[in-house]
Parts: sequence; C-alpha cells; structure tokens
Amino acid sequence: MTQEIFQVDAFTDTPFAGNPAGVCVLPEPADEHWMQRVATEMNLSETAFLVEQDDGFQLRWFTPAVEVELCGHATLASAHILWEQGVLAPDNAARFHTRSGLLSAVRKDAWIEMDFPAEPETPTDFPSDPFKAFGANARYVGKNRFDFLLEFDSAEIVRKIVPDFSQLCDISGRGFMVTSLSDTDQYDFISRFFAPAAGVNEDPVTGSAHCCLGPFWSQKLGKNKLVGYQASKRGGVVKVRVGDNRVYLSGQAVTVMRATLL
Repeated sequence: MTQEIFQVDAFTDTPFAGNPAGVCVLPEPADEHWMQRVATEMNLSETAFLVEQDDGFQLRWFTPAVEVELCGHATLASAHILWEQGVLAPDNAARFHTRSGLLSAVRKDAWIEMDFPAEPETPTDFPSDPFKAFGANARYVGKNRFDFLLEFDSAEIVRKIVPDFSQLCDISGRGFMVTSLSDTDQYDFISRFFAPAAGVNEDPVTGSAHCCLGPFWSQKLGKNKLVGYQASKRGGVVKVRVGDNRVYLSGQAVTVMRATLL
C-alpha cells in the first residue's frame, strides 16, 4: 500500500520559513505505532494524520517522539491541504475531532483562522533557576496544563536565549514559552518555544502556545486582537483574537513538498 504525504510550511506565505508540518490524509484509521514511525521518519516538529468522518475529520498529531494533545501549525497545515487538494470546497469549514475537543478552521482571504481552546496560565514557581536554564532572570513565571510561560524584560533577551536543554528535559511539562513585549510596532509581542522532552529542542512557530500567549498579552495590553512574532531562525507570524474561553489563531501556509510513502 502507498500513502501520499505533504509537507507544508505553516504561519508563513514564504517557502522554507514558518513551521514545517507533515500532513497525511488517510483512507481509514491507521495503527498509532505506524503513525509514530512515520512522524519519526519525517523528523518535523509535528506530523498530522487525518481520517474523514461524517461531520469532519479525526485529527492526531505526532512529534518525532510522542503524540501530543494540541498542535496549531499542523492543524493549519491540515486545513490548507484539505482545501488545496479539493477534499473540502473553498467555502466549507474544516472540522477536526481531536484530543483537545472539536477544532475548526475557515478561510479568510489569504489567511486561515482556527478556533482553539484558550489555555491561560496561572502564576507558579519555576522548578529550576531560570538564569541557569535560560541565561536570564524571568520577571514572571506561569504554567498552564501543557507548558511553562516565562516573561522576560526585553525582546533582545528573548531573541538571544540559548537554553540549557539538559536542565529543561528534567522539568515535568511539555514545553517552555519565553516571551516579551515586541521591540517593533509591527507586532505586539514576541516569543520562542522549547520542548526538548517532546523531541523538539526549538519549535519554529507554535500555534498552541498562542492559546496561552494570546490571553496573557491581551490582559496585559488591554486589547483582544494581537499580532505575535515567534523569533526562531525560521520565524513566523500568528494573529490572535481572544474570545470567551476560545482563541482564534490566524496564519498562512504554503505547500513545499508532495511525496509517496512506499
């Protein structure tokens, strides 16, 4: 049996930027060990697997190491492929049944807007020395059900952080958001995301992190529409609209590869 697979750069309109995701639209449910092996072979931060249902698609996400509960960029990539390949009509919403409930996506001109759950953080103590882990002292530390959030004093600090990944691997949690106010008028805030325990030292652009970053900066800045920039080497832009217990994430996507698994 052969299986078509796509690679999509998400949260960008430029090939070889943003966050690459694998997308497999399966004819029937697949064994999860096979899906994990495919994700390991793809060696991207996430590979998405979709199976059509009567009212949408079952959607699962795998890093090279583990299955994850929520992923933004691979959901964006999945919706992009469903429309691009004609599986869905351009005006039809994409509906995804996931481990984090029902997610949806709609096209808005050149952008795709996704309806995700808000994942706000609460203040917490960092279980290690932030300076030793990140080379700088955080002004605030919070945590949601997935990740730690650390706010730093400047965008320059966030851009220059070189984490001690061995320390981060010893801390329980999916990953670590580091963030600050933006240093340009183009964006409201910047961030980076590290998840070495999940097999991804630095994720290029993390949609699910903005389910936390959006409410965090919305409260601090007093507005519900924001633009975030994830300052990885590849970089990417995430528009965020904060609602009642929901976060609406908008991004662009471009297909860069189409292949066949033999």
